[in-house]
Amino acid sequence: MDTALQTVLDEPLVARTYHASERVQRALHRMVPGGSHTYARSSDQYPEGMAPIIARGSRAHVWDVDGNELVEYGMGMRSVTLGHGYEPVDDAVCAALRAGVSFSRPSVWEASAAETFLAAVPGADMVKFAKNGSDVTSAAVRLARAATGRDLVGICTTQPFFSTDDWFIGSTAMGAGIPDAVKALTVGFRYNDLDSVRQLFTLYPDEIACLVLEPATATVEPAPGFLEGVRELCDAHGVVLVFDEMITGLRWHASGAQHVYGVTPDLSTWGKALGNGYAISALAGKRELMELGGLRTDASRVFLLSTTHGPEVVGLAAYLAVAQAYATTDVVGIMAERGQALATGVSAAAADAGIGTAVEVLGRPSCLVFATRDHTGAPSQAFRTLFIQEMLRAGVLAQSFVVSAAHTPADIETTVDAARRAFAVYARALERGTTDGLLVGRPVAPAIREHAAPRRLEPDVIEDGVS
Repeated sequence: MDTALQTVLDEPLVARTYHASERVQRALHRMVPGGSHTYARSSDQYPEGMAPIIARGSRAHVWDVDGNELVEYGMGMRSVTLGHGYEPVDDAVCAALRAGVSFSRPSVWEASAAETFLAAVPGADMVKFAKNGSDVTSAAVRLARAATGRDLVGICTTQPFFSTDDWFIGSTAMGAGIPDAVKALTVGFRYNDLDSVRQLFTLYPDEIACLVLEPATATVEPAPGFLEGVRELCDAHGVVLVFDEMITGLRWHASGAQHVYGVTPDLSTWGKALGNGYAISALAGKRELMELGGLRTDASRVFLLSTTHGPEVVGLAAYLAVAQAYATTDVVGIMAERGQALATGVSAAAADAGIGTAVEVLGRPSCLVFATRDHTGAPSQAFRTLFIQEMLRAGVLAQSFVVSAAHTPADIETTVDAARRAFAVYARALERGTTDGLLVGRPVAPAIREHAAPRRLEPDVIEDGVS
């Protein structure tokens, strides 16, 4: 065995238990459908009995209710780029909220945030803020339908998520409760496949209002000419091009992936990292489209975004402080450096353990994920769960390897050491051809699936005997 690996394995692990987390999780399942407020955060995405309930966080570390300290990746579903408890953002929020958070008229925060955002995203003429990504993306679809007089929405079917609203969720495995007539209004194309876009326009001539896609994903960059080709096809067919910049915005560049790739959409939607974890999202785009939701139009007005909490000052103050951090620090560059070091270290650890590409780190360094494969080379949820389980045992919470600028070289070293331990167990499972005897409980399951099985929970019997 490699000497460095043996040294790591000889060091005793910190004893970690998750009993208190399990108690809180059981209570959550009784009170909250699914036991969490985001499907990707649910306990079925973690090894059974090892789903930490977070009590607090600082920089790139979190502490759970059992007192376990963990290096965290994923960072609030990719929403935290500056680290947990980043003082300049928190201080700005605290200063703002002391003067009141919600008023009967627009506040100066709305004007400042809009001015700052539009200066950062040159392709956008106007912006409107909200609290979550689904709302702004659905507003973009509504604008496109109003502007074109068409009903169909084209979505990139090889990308995972755009909105919780019916127009998108009806196209997924969790389409229960959505009328078939609504589902029929959404059609699909494939990323990096211009022919599939052309075919869509051929099948539905003059029927498509917009195309919605992420300009890039964690694992797939646009092929040469793809985004440019989509832009040209949309122009030729009078279709509104919508870029979902929820993930790419502020992880690829402060001005978004549209800046990186040099292709300007008609509308773009933003969220996640805008507030470093505080709730804020944005719809931005061309004036002639955005004004359909305003007062400078003779057309029928679009009910665009009208939310009580969209303009509250906490999210806006957080965004302004985030923008200041990006203006004075190379946040994306730091994430890229840390992510590259992590990818290099984990890949070397996998090679040292002799597991080849059974665990492979993939994607842009600022937004890394990992693939897990079984002894046949096939993607495996069971092996994924085993890897997450062993990383948790070594003090790393990793559904992905998405970093923040708060991850330090020491955090990366800790993570690579944890991976070395995990790979020793993973190698045993590969040799056996099974995770049986090594994995505790059932494997994780896709977050968006038709049925609760294979991670269906039996009702708990609570104190009064009622389940």
